[in-house]
Amino acid sequence: MIDKQQKIKTEQRAVLVGLVQKDQTSEQLTEYLDELAFLAETAGAITVNRFTQKMLRPDSKTFVGKGKLEEIKDYVKNRGIDLVIFDDELTGSQISNIQKELGVVVLDRSDLILDIFAARARTAQAKVQVELAQYQYILPRLRGMWSHLERQGGGIGSRGPGETEIETDRRIVKDKISLLRKRLAEIDKQSFTQRKERGEFIRVALVGYTNVGKSTLMNLLSKSEVFAENKLFATLDTTTRKVVFENTPFLLSDTVGFIRKLPHHLIESFKSTLDEVREADILLHVVDISHPQHEEQIGTVNKTLQELKAFEKPILTIFNKMDLYESRNFDEWLSDEVKQDITLELKEKWEHITNKNCVFVSALEKRNIDELRTFILTKVREMYHVRYPYRTIHY
Repeated sequence: MIDKQQKIKTEQRAVLVGLVQKDQTSEQLTEYLDELAFLAETAGAITVNRFTQKMLRPDSKTFVGKGKLEEIKDYVKNRGIDLVIFDDELTGSQISNIQKELGVVVLDRSDLILDIFAARARTAQAKVQVELAQYQYILPRLRGMWSHLERQGGGIGSRGPGETEIETDRRIVKDKISLLRKRLAEIDKQSFTQRKERGEFIRVALVGYTNVGKSTLMNLLSKSEVFAENKLFATLDTTTRKVVFENTPFLLSDTVGFIRKLPHHLIESFKSTLDEVREADILLHVVDISHPQHEEQIGTVNKTLQELKAFEKPILTIFNKMDLYESRNFDEWLSDEVKQDITLELKEKWEHITNKNCVFVSALEKRNIDELRTFILTKVREMYHVRYPYRTIHY
């Protein structure tokens, strides 16, 4: 069963572990661990150290090599560490073996994300989705987690109480998954009815990597108060508002942020929430242009949109946090002319890639928001004319 006592408490001290595997560089791993540290911080833990190792593939028993595990063990033992968090998914037996060796709670990236989702779920739909994903995560790991109860050896008479317990738990988990799926189907049906009742409005959805400023933009564009903070997965539930630009009404939705290595079962569980993306007429892809890996983040979002069969929709790319981009890339000694040239080169690059379907803003400084509103208004009006070609639309 899901061990609630293993969930992260405030101010727990954690170390991170990652592997540089084939087709991956040390620089990429550093970026992944930076993100993992941000996830840990969001969950309430403090990262005090990182351990990395180059291996072609993870060790089947302990993920890392024997020497590296000993190194981690010595550090954990002498520094009062509460958690060891791995950047990749672990099997049940790996979790069991590592915890037995280290004597502390061991989590992988998926379990950490699930923990954050569980803490931030507010509506009945989000709570059911998270619980379903948790049970789907733990089901294939039951055998490994129960291995400490099984008798040593093999052959006749080797089946101890662990075998009975694991079968009982597996049946309980499967029944729970079935029950949660039925409950989620009922909620989805209610949500579909609510979406259907929104009438003939053009629907616009904000999408993007987590923590790029979608909720802040939502607040600016809809003049409403949507929860926003500098943490990953600040919001799980889709928020929809009716917005009117120059007498032109449309529906604007803020959706959960995407992330690298998002657990597949979590995507499956949250597909109903992401229906807002699938059913939208226009997508506003928000990008943190100041992030060093913003192009990789764009790729992650595009891949997820393809999985949702939403990539062919009209997409306006909003490059947000231009203020932060400038503070990180413009030195004091640069002249205004050079700064303008750098900015122009950046804009020309992305205008070419997006076929001029992009705009550069700073939600924090409210920079270019009027230009963004005009861009959205133009797209929405075009969509109304496409959908209702023979109807006179009054603005």
